[in-house]
Amino acid sequence: MDTPAQPDLVLRFGPFELNVAAEELRENGTLRRIPPQPFRVLFLLADRAGQIVTRKEIRHCLWGDRKYVDVEHGINFCVSQIRGALHDPAELSRYIKTVPRRGYCFVAPTVRLAGAAHKAAVPEVQAATPEPEASPEAPVGITARPARFSHGMLRIPAAAVMLLALISIPMSSLKIGNQPLAALTEKDWVVVADFANTTGEDAFDDSLRQALAIELRQSPFLNVLADAKVRATLKRMGRPDGQRMTPDVARDVCLRTGSKAVLDGKISSLGSHYLMSLNAVACDGGDALASAQGEAARRDDVLTTLSRMATQLRAALGESLRSVQKFDVPVEVTTGSLEALKSYSEGLKVLVSKGDAPSIPFFLRATELDPDFSMAYATLAARYNNLDQPGQALRLATKAYELRDRVSERERLVITTRYLRLTGQLEKLTQALDMWTSEYPRDAGPHGSLGSNYAFMGEYAKSLAEWQTALRLAPDDVSMYENLGVVYLALNRPLEAEQTLNAAFAQQLDSGGLRWAAYDLGFVQKKPELMAQQAQWAVGKPGSEDILLSAQADTEGYFGRLRKARELTRRAVDSAVRSDYPEAAALWQVNAALREAEFSEIREARNDVRAALALSAGRNVKMLAALTLARIGDADQAEIIVNELQVENPHNSVFTRFRLPSIVAAIALSRGNPARALESLEVIRPYELGEPSPSGLAPLYPPYLRGLAYLSMHDGAAASVEFNKLLDNPGIALNFPAAVLARLYLARAYALANAPGKATTIYESFLALWKDADLDIPIRVAAQKEYADMGRRRNADSRRLRIHTRMPALATNAQPRS
Repeated sequence: MDTPAQPDLVLRFGPFELNVAAEELRENGTLRRIPPQPFRVLFLLADRAGQIVTRKEIRHCLWGDRKYVDVEHGINFCVSQIRGALHDPAELSRYIKTVPRRGYCFVAPTVRLAGAAHKAAVPEVQAATPEPEASPEAPVGITARPARFSHGMLRIPAAAVMLLALISIPMSSLKIGNQPLAALTEKDWVVVADFANTTGEDAFDDSLRQALAIELRQSPFLNVLADAKVRATLKRMGRPDGQRMTPDVARDVCLRTGSKAVLDGKISSLGSHYLMSLNAVACDGGDALASAQGEAARRDDVLTTLSRMATQLRAALGESLRSVQKFDVPVEVTTGSLEALKSYSEGLKVLVSKGDAPSIPFFLRATELDPDFSMAYATLAARYNNLDQPGQALRLATKAYELRDRVSERERLVITTRYLRLTGQLEKLTQALDMWTSEYPRDAGPHGSLGSNYAFMGEYAKSLAEWQTALRLAPDDVSMYENLGVVYLALNRPLEAEQTLNAAFAQQLDSGGLRWAAYDLGFVQKKPELMAQQAQWAVGKPGSEDILLSAQADTEGYFGRLRKARELTRRAVDSAVRSDYPEAAALWQVNAALREAEFSEIREARNDVRAALALSAGRNVKMLAALTLARIGDADQAEIIVNELQVENPHNSVFTRFRLPSIVAAIALSRGNPARALESLEVIRPYELGEPSPSGLAPLYPPYLRGLAYLSMHDGAAASVEFNKLLDNPGIALNFPAAVLARLYLARAYALANAPGKATTIYESFLALWKDADLDIPIRVAAQKEYADMGRRRNADSRRLRIHTRMPALATNAQPRS
């Protein structure tokens, strides 16, 4: 939704000034950073000062009729942001007064100024210097507008010359040639080349290119070609991994990707000073678009000088001065350490080429070199989360979140959404993602994250739409293909899943997550050779080997080969421990515990739970441990863990809304109270097909447990409806115990419902799957006995039927005695 249309309006109140056209809030002339949505709410309130603005009106202003946003949390979040910007806590309410159960009222007097009058009162500074791309830091606070360009000529007012002097970049640094300054549009892409470093100092290698990329990526206008896209293009060009991005190589990449310009830089030393230059060159034709030069008096000033030069280039390449000012945080706010930035840059390269696990040491080193490097913590959090280390990921994400005020707007959004994702705060997460898409509409990340939200809730069609958008925006990011393939499987569209994964492999993209998705595809398509290929690929790869070993264990368990499943689980746990991923190791162990519980292997299940909690007592491990204990009848112990989880995760809606109802239902079933189980599961009915965290483990438990509750109440018809949900969704149920046991319980449900023909068919399908199962599994023995009993009853019924059909014929043929 847009700000109400009054483009020339300026509102003044207290020391503040609200400029609608510029979407700026200033305090005594200093720019105050406020995101677009809170800005719209502030204007709505201030424009109607003295009137009550209802929450319904605020909702319509922000989201119209959109359904997925949690309105209450969204509005509260916006008002909180406004109060922070105005230094107006709720207990003071100098500007914003809360009207209980109705809305808000702006209580300070306002002065309305037309745009022209305001301009006359406050002279503008016109900037002639081109402004570089955005970085993720705080605004520079320069009030300026870009110069107008006509016929390729640049007009430079005297005020702009003063501005150039202030930022220490000489006038001669700007070289335009015959090109107009607005050289790019918001649809164009740029390629950042490596810096030519003649200083002899290794610290400048990679770090300056990364610093420039950080500066540019905070810009909503400029599109920097992602490292994944660069690497994929270099591979298609036959270039080796680690190829330096010289200006010539960068130009080749630029042409092959349809990008518009190459940005390259140079740094040299003159005594203790450092001379730097940036150049923007058109890929097609090689025309110079703009360039900037700067001088740093000492090594510690290099990043500051680079930030100023980058700001200059952004405007030269076409970005509005308002955008530059709003999204212009110096890179040294992200980190002032060249060595930390160099390690961070090396980590990103390794991440793109080798995956999550090998990149971790570089990001860890970056945090050691700069303990306040918030984006390094956030990047580490994402890596550990991908490696099934959610506890470690949350600790790092929390550290990044605590430092979020020290970064650019774009980095703040990344950090905030990762923190909210790991804490399970879906409503606030959706609000933050909405802000992200509003400010950076060409970013893939928020669409992918929304796709994950919808998958949690079982809304796979909406999830698909978001992941398709994310893939279109980031076609060289392997995670897009991973998740899109998983969503297609959940929608029972395996052919499209196959096409998606093959498209990734065709681009030479690869990852443990992609291989896991391909393994699941092989299971759904009954292609053991495809599954074996993925398992073989993962051998010896930390962070991938344990995942695929556990997946193989799940498959062996699905077919009732418990001894093989236990051995594969042991290997998966050992692999994770060797890689120093204790949470992942515990997750595979507790996953095995739940399998043992469902197969009535009580002692094995209890031992596995104990072993898992000894490895790690993380949130996901404890959730599955509580579920396992409930399933083997240890209801009291399960309840103790549930109480701990509730205390530790008071705001985690993924836990409370998705996992907790299943655990409570399992506890009720273990205590012989199926009615209570059904009651607790009712709240999750709208989301019962979802895949909450830990994603990919224990899916479809709500309908599975509901079916068991109906069975215990001898309602076979209702139970059959629930168990059929697992059979109807093989791309969600996959190779987990509930998926195969749903067949056995469905057979029992049909038998209760007096449908012996259906029951016999399902018994036969279950026993066919378990034809090679271990002979001593209790549930297999029970199934064979039930099937045999049904056969005997069927034969007895058949004999009675034959006798019954013959008797009337004999009576009919008898002749009456005379």
